[in-house]
Amino acid sequence: MKKVMMVLSGVFLSGLVFAQDVMRVSAIPDESPTELQRKFAPLGKYLESEIRIKVQFIPVTDYAAVVEALAAKKIDMAWLGGFTFVQARLRTGNANPIIQREEDRVFTSKFIANAASGINGLADLKGKTFTFGSVSSTSGSLMPRYFLLQNKLVPEKDFRRVAYSGAHDATALQVESGKVDAGVLNASVWGKLVEGKKVDPAKVKVIWTTPTYYDYNWTVRGDLAPALVKKLTDAFLKLDAKNPAHKAILDLQRASKFIPTNPDNYKGIESAARAAGLLK
Repeated sequence: MKKVMMVLSGVFLSGLVFAQDVMRVSAIPDESPTELQRKFAPLGKYLESEIRIKVQFIPVTDYAAVVEALAAKKIDMAWLGGFTFVQARLRTGNANPIIQREEDRVFTSKFIANAASGINGLADLKGKTFTFGSVSSTSGSLMPRYFLLQNKLVPEKDFRRVAYSGAHDATALQVESGKVDAGVLNASVWGKLVEGKKVDPAKVKVIWTTPTYYDYNWTVRGDLAPALVKKLTDAFLKLDAKNPAHKAILDLQRASKFIPTNPDNYKGIESAARAAGLLK
């Protein structure tokens, strides 16, 4: 009898993987919607082949919308920044980070300045105009603000004007055009923009790189079927840069490989957010 129950239990758990027809996925809009869609498409098809259900990408208008979508169970998994994950965890009580890029263990932000601004370091930012990314961005707002405070710079007091561009690529373009004197964005996007010649190094330069911190991860709803969570986790871990098809996916994600993660990795982000007054 016990053996029969074990078999039935196994069948039930297996069935959980297929209990829903669609896996709904979203991402914080830290880049343009078209770029996010382009980057996710091959990964979405790969995940479909691994979990054997349809994967649908659902774009959102802002960072807060991703958190609310997770809380309302309108999406099953989301690509979040460290701060957005902390917000989602506090909002839902059980949002669970399952996987991150190896690079996200040692993430950094780049402070950049217009070449004609005369800014060569953090101290030169006083009296200048400055833009963060989104107010909820880990690498475009929270951690840069935290490190500015560590360097005795209070943006709203020491800068002539503080703005929020909404996305990392927008920050770089605003600095390059001279709309603002300086700004900050995540190091990964900066590298991509330089490599793709989307910014002109003669017009915009890096003036400071932050210390490292944990950042992005793939987070699932806390009540998502455990069997499905395992299949998703295993699918990410199977991606191997030695496989040409996998390398194309990893390159779009700007990842060398994916590794497991857990909520404890983001306690430092939560502490920084509280220190910066961004969490009550």
